[in-house]
Amino acid sequence: METPHQVLSGLWRGVGLAPEALARVTLAGGDPVLPSSFRLATAAMAGIGAVGLAAAEIHRRRGGPAQGVTVEAGHALAEFRSEQLMRVDGAPLGDPWDAIAGAYRCGDGRWVRIHTNFPHHRDGFLRLLGAEYDRPAVARALEGWEAPGLEDAAAAAGLPAAMMRSSEEWDAHPQGRAVAALPVIEITRIGDAPPEPLPRLADRPLAGLRAVELTRIIAGPVCGRVLAAHGAEVMLVTGPHLPSIPSLVVDTGRGKRSTALDLRDESGRAALRGLVGGADLFIQGYRPGALATRGFGPEALAALRPGIICVSLSAYGRLGSWAGRRGFDSLVQTASGFNEAEAEAAGAPGQPKPLPCQALDHGAGYLMALGALAALTRRAEEGGSWHVQISLARTGLWIRGLGRVPGGLAAPAPGLEPGLMEDAATPFGRLSSVRHAALLERTPARWTSPPLPLGSDPPRWP
Repeated sequence: METPHQVLSGLWRGVGLAPEALARVTLAGGDPVLPSSFRLATAAMAGIGAVGLAAAEIHRRRGGPAQGVTVEAGHALAEFRSEQLMRVDGAPLGDPWDAIAGAYRCGDGRWVRIHTNFPHHRDGFLRLLGAEYDRPAVARALEGWEAPGLEDAAAAAGLPAAMMRSSEEWDAHPQGRAVAALPVIEITRIGDAPPEPLPRLADRPLAGLRAVELTRIIAGPVCGRVLAAHGAEVMLVTGPHLPSIPSLVVDTGRGKRSTALDLRDESGRAALRGLVGGADLFIQGYRPGALATRGFGPEALAALRPGIICVSLSAYGRLGSWAGRRGFDSLVQTASGFNEAEAEAAGAPGQPKPLPCQALDHGAGYLMALGALAALTRRAEEGGSWHVQISLARTGLWIRGLGRVPGGLAAPAPGLEPGLMEDAATPFGRLSSVRHAALLERTPARWTSPPLPLGSDPPRWP
């Protein structure tokens, strides 16, 4: 199997960054850190380390000194489950999982997983199943379904669900084949613009760069969070009518501004156009094509702000019949073989066993950030507007391709690790959260502002 440094090197070279920098990154430790048969520590170190190294290289290109970057396995995996470790006033900030979310056995003996953490998804499933809001009632209702039929009916109703498959089944599935045809990080030129030099040297690698972030849950917000950790000015844009999960807002909101815009109204769209006009990056995690209907597709953004870097996240990739399906980390794990593989490794085949962290979400977030920084480098060298595309499913295939850990499930699950945490006063209470795991010698990563309640800021750059 490839070493963690070789895995990082593959990501680095895949986005066209200069290989000389690879000598300046150190990855310490290895798998297993969490109880899993997959190489989660390798994935975490490689993703977090690649973003840290890219930030250090941007700082060097701006006139700063070359510097080393170090990532340790345990710290990287703590950051890959930061939402699990976060505490507010000494306690978790509520349970993010809805009472009926999770895996159920259908009447054909196969398993499906439904995602009901948003109220409209929960209510939609209850209507589809004709069930009361009660886990036993939902289980009884699903006994009358075959798993493939439930998966398709949910998709037709715009609801997120996935049937549990083996890795082999997923690889043979049309959507699995479509996902495998895509690169891990896809970077495409979408418009012409003159080269745009990086900002003048500052004390932080990404200071002077601005990102508009339209994301929710984990993957997209993690991308914005790590950019903020290295000095970028990030404006989180949410809709006042859209649901959120409070604990994730707090954990991923560090270092960001936060504004609320209703893109169904022209006033909201006009305000967003104003933000885009002053931005370098546009990060979004809505289904493919959803923002284009509001006038914010990649090509429209490139026309509005030549030189923009668009970063798009999807669940199942841009190709195939599932490209527009709603999906979350837990569902993509289920559909693409992780739950089945972990169950088999645990000696309990047929019982869905998820990964011990949302590795697809966190992994995708760092891949988004790496693609964004690689595209910024291209913009400085050759100009152009660029589109970076990442999917949870392709991230999962990348993690699966790293290989397995014999006996990995016997690893003890680490608890709270005080040495990796930092405390800060926030509007939500006293926050204890995981420090960033990429340690840069000259420009330490940090968040300079606490997470804010959604919509706390006006929709304009200061």
